[in-house]
Amino acid sequence: MPSQPDEKDYEEKKVLLCVLTLLFLGGYIDLRYGDESSFNLEPNVPYGWIKKGENQEIPSRKGGNLNVFGLLNLAGELTSYQTTQKVDSQMVISWIDDFASTIQKQTIIVLDNAPWHKSKVFMDRIERWEELGLFIVYLPTYSPHLNPTEILWRRMKYDWLKPQDYLTKEDLHNAINHILKNYNNDEFSIDFKTDFNC
Repeated sequence: MPSQPDEKDYEEKKVLLCVLTLLFLGGYIDLRYGDESSFNLEPNVPYGWIKKGENQEIPSRKGGNLNVFGLLNLAGELTSYQTTQKVDSQMVISWIDDFASTIQKQTIIVLDNAPWHKSKVFMDRIERWEELGLFIVYLPTYSPHLNPTEILWRRMKYDWLKPQDYLTKEDLHNAINHILKNYNNDEFSIDFKTDFNC
């Protein structure tokens, strides 16, 4: 049986996220959903159609890792950071430090409960961010469906990256950078429908 979030915490966080979304839509705050995803040279192919008797090969190999940290709001504004190294608390701290230096209004970042988001060194940094007007809110455990950034990663992996993007590490990284740079235009965008069930 899959793990489930604590029911009370889940309901409280859903109400909080609804309030924050209303404040965001009213222009009072910026509300960013943060998350990391890893990309590599093993393609993500959920399904496909080819003519009977034909074969379609997609190259697959190890390596080419690129870890991306995205900060996305429901208006389509995306700030992203990337590394070929392993993501840890210190790296996420440096990315949020950089983002905090750019904020124009009170900003909330919603994160999951990954260990590198809740380590001592990370928690020790929160007070400094709050002085700058940036606050961290955590999702309930086992609730990735409450984070719209997860939709972005799925669209990138299953829709926007093409088989030819997996030919080499350079091809893959260039394609990812192209998507991230051009996100929220005619080619790459997500229409988030918000259901206010407060």
